[in-house]
Amino acid sequence: MARQTFFSFHYERDAWRAGQVRNCNLLPTDDQHGFIDSVNWESIKRQGDDAIRRWINDQLKYTSVTVVLIGAETAERPWVQHEVFQSWNRGNGIVGIRIHNIKDQSQNGDAAGRNPFDMFNISTNTRLSTVCRIYDWVLEDGRNNLGTWIEEAFRERSKYGSNVDLTYASESSKKIERVNATPNIAAYKTFAPRSPWCADSVKQDR
Repeated sequence: MARQTFFSFHYERDAWRAGQVRNCNLLPTDDQHGFIDSVNWESIKRQGDDAIRRWINDQLKYTSVTVVLIGAETAERPWVQHEVFQSWNRGNGIVGIRIHNIKDQSQNGDAAGRNPFDMFNISTNTRLSTVCRIYDWVLEDGRNNLGTWIEEAFRERSKYGSNVDLTYASESSKKIERVNATPNIAAYKTFAPRSPWCADSVKQDR
């Protein structure tokens, strides 16, 4: 039985690539959380930061693992930081998957971004990046290994128990508490289709 999994990613820049991961059908639709279409996202965004936080918390409910899909700017996104922070402190396993090598709708790859887990320490003063592993979707065959990576993240988190909280590694990392940021989402509709195939790149005909 697949674990309930939350997917965290930079909507504006990486919506297409995140959609390719989702459309690989590796997890049942009901086990995937964190995906939203542009119309619903705009509705939530207009309600302000508190509404966004509520939506994130609702999406995290009943999940046991968070997958951070890492693109060129993911580590700097305030809401991704918030999702990582909340995920660990509620007991979720966390794993990063680099998606910059997935070709976009223009057949282009992207730059590799920073490790978002470098922004945090667990309360044993250990950098989160030494605990949570990162893989590459293309180079390490994510289509065949996603389930294994999710299970590995769950087991690793269970070693630390519920009393080991996450903290920001520095004040400069703590963006979500200091800025009134409402990131834009690109008007892609790649999340709706549930294609029976999986490709690293597909042409968009609209």
